[in-house]
Amino acid sequence: MDELGRWSRLKRAFGVVPFSYDAHERALRRCAAEMRARLLRHPVEGEWQDLAYWDPLPDAWRMASGSGNGRWEQRSWLNVPGPFYAGETDTGLNGPYYLPEHILSSDEDYEFVHRQPANPREVAALLEIADGEPQGGYACDGDEHWTPEAVRAWWARRDEVRAWIAAELQADRNDPEPLRQYAAHLDGGGLEAYLRGYLFWLTEHREPRLGEPLPQL
Repeated sequence: MDELGRWSRLKRAFGVVPFSYDAHERALRRCAAEMRARLLRHPVEGEWQDLAYWDPLPDAWRMASGSGNGRWEQRSWLNVPGPFYAGETDTGLNGPYYLPEHILSSDEDYEFVHRQPANPREVAALLEIADGEPQGGYACDGDEHWTPEAVRAWWARRDEVRAWIAAELQADRNDPEPLRQYAAHLDGGGLEAYLRGYLFWLTEHREPRLGEPLPQL
């Protein structure tokens, strides 16, 4: 998947690439379709749908022995709080190509997670991207690093996130539709609700019960 990601980057940067571009474009689409087909084995609907926060790590450990060796200090400031993040990654842009609903490219051309997984299928998708990352730059130990204070500090910078999205919509590094989805999640209440649930998880070390009061950001 990594070599195909580099061809995707060439396409985005230059519009055309040397010889056999059509063949590589077909290969990219085939790989993406095969990945989506594999993900159908994992459920979307379940008890997790009603939770303010669902812990994805038990499913992640059942599916794989790890998600990479990404370094916390190398993650992008844009990475949404949660267990999954990317440190220094290859610049082939595999994640934004294959899984733009969860992964975008930062200013340094490293990948970051803009939406944490909310069901087993999304966990499996992130693990697929992590497994195909040439530098092994992903990790899922964010719970060991995030604190309630750090989550609130990240949320306090949401105007900077909005400004970044607006600037990216004028560039060509990321496709516009996932950027708009990121903005909608940020401004539509979905991200705030997720982060409040994540704050509960960090402070109480368990998933919140239905209707249980959640901390404020």
